[in-house]
Amino acid sequence: MSKQEPIIPATDAIGKLVQEFSKLPGIGPKSAQRIVFYLLRSTEDKTSTLAEALASLKQRVNLCSVCCNVTESDPCPICRNSQRDTTLVCIVEQPQDILALEHTGAYKGLYHVLHGAISPTEGIGADNIRIRELLDRFQNGTVKEVILATNTNMEGEQTAMYLSRVIAPLNIKVTRLARGLPFGTELEYADDVTLTRALEGRSEF
Repeated sequence: MSKQEPIIPATDAIGKLVQEFSKLPGIGPKSAQRIVFYLLRSTEDKTSTLAEALASLKQRVNLCSVCCNVTESDPCPICRNSQRDTTLVCIVEQPQDILALEHTGAYKGLYHVLHGAISPTEGIGADNIRIRELLDRFQNGTVKEVILATNTNMEGEQTAMYLSRVIAPLNIKVTRLARGLPFGTELEYADDVTLTRALEGRSEF
């Protein structure tokens, strides 16, 4: 097996930018190098537009004071939408989870973004994510149901269990997103956990 050729930057400026792009999720050194040389070939207008967009990302985007979603206005458009069901709050781990749920068009309630999940192995506890802000929202008695939409991994399950325990005494209904067979899945290829959850979460046809 031949040894992989190292990526040698042509200049300090190129090398630094390659290094920074390599830190982004899903982008390795090769991809980072391609991006940098693409930018070098681009017009100055294109690179200036990109630089301005990156700068405005940190300058203009903040967290909604109600749901902790990313927003340029406070409250965010979802929280101030009078057509949303204010009795229903869906709890997600990250802002991008809201985009996925909104894309379905099936959910009309509000959201709350935790910005993480409980993970003792990584030193992340309940105080490190936006749970306190969530509990503050329940003080006025408007919320009647909470949907736990955390991820279905170990951290997501731990977070969901913790939230269920702290919300239960507040007389608020707690539900969890159904987990089962994706559309198009053949039973023989489904794992035991997925099949079990599909059976437990079955509904009337």
